[in-house]
Amino acid sequence: MKHIEYFTSGVCSRKIDVDIEDGIIKKVVFTGGCAGNTQGVAALIQGMTVEEAISRLDGIKCGFRPTSCPDQLAKALKKALKS
Repeated sequence: MKHIEYFTSGVCSRKIDVDIEDGIIKKVVFTGGCAGNTQGVAALIQGMTVEEAISRLDGIKCGFRPTSCPDQLAKALKKALKS
C-alpha cells in the first residue's frame, strides 16, 4: 500500500492523506476544510482508480479561487502516480 501526504495550497484544507493499493484509492482523509464536502468527496472516490479520480476532479475551482479541495486531491493523486 502506498501512502501519500500532500500539503495543500490555496484552499481551506491544510493536508490530504491518501492510501492507494494496486492503483485503487483505498482511503482519503482531509485535514481542515469544509468537513461535509471533503468527507463526501473522499467517500465518493474510495474504490475508484487513481486515473478516473484525476479525470473527474482535476481543474475544479472553488468560487473565484483558481483551485479547490477536489482539485488539490487531483494534484495529490498525480504526485502519487509520479512516485
